[in-house]
Amino acid sequence: MCRWLAYHGSPLPLSALLTRPDHSLIDQSREALQNVVTTNGDGFGVGWYLHGDRHPGTFRDTHPAWNNQNLRHLARHIRSPLFLAHVRAATGTPVQETNCHPFRFERWLFQHNGSVPHFARVKRRLLFDVAPELFPHVAGSTDSELLFFLALTFGLRDDPQLALERTIGHVASVLRDAGIGQPLTFSAATTDGERLFAVRWSGAGDPPTLFHSCHVHALRAIDGTYDALPDDAVVLLSEPLDELAEHWESVPPSSFVAVEDGQVTIEPFVPRKVK
Repeated sequence: MCRWLAYHGSPLPLSALLTRPDHSLIDQSREALQNVVTTNGDGFGVGWYLHGDRHPGTFRDTHPAWNNQNLRHLARHIRSPLFLAHVRAATGTPVQETNCHPFRFERWLFQHNGSVPHFARVKRRLLFDVAPELFPHVAGSTDSELLFFLALTFGLRDDPQLALERTIGHVASVLRDAGIGQPLTFSAATTDGERLFAVRWSGAGDPPTLFHSCHVHALRAIDGTYDALPDDAVVLLSEPLDELAEHWESVPPSSFVAVEDGQVTIEPFVPRKVK
């Protein structure tokens, strides 16, 4: 399991969320509070868009986020209106750069917290379900990246909600056919450089945690001061960046989240079997 966040709003230094808050994403890489594992040190990644450019930049590394000075330097100097960031706790696949999130294809970014149970047993089948023109772009070996390319196969660029519902419905069906009873878990964010989308879903029980910001005008920093955020700022994340309950609202299970123009829309997420 992992921790991630996504930001949408007026341009902001990455450090405002990655390093400055009392419980920043870097702090969560070392000491997560709402995860099945405390440490998320199997690599990290950030992906960002610059104003007017829908093609993202990325920086990924296999070292722990808390121990990477390049990440801290970049976070202070990059201002972005839309960025994703992820700290990884590997679930059986190697610690290598191609397995670090967020994953990129054309103008899209994708990151994930969760797992496909017994992934090795269904990996070959799911790989063959990726569209032939997309298959050469699968660079790593994680279930997360494969979920991304399945979503692209099922129409992510045209209808993100329907594509993700088809992806989860298809993978759940493959798991059932393989006799795997453990549930698929899925908390993920994806973006095309303009809109931001997220899902919180599980085949059984509580899905991985997911929150969205609400009226966050300031975040408590490590030094005790408060950093103001823009009025149109929206943050989606695995766990809050501070302990102030009024800053954060839990996304209900089985939900699809869309962020555009500073507004958060939440709709039911219903997996669909691909015919």
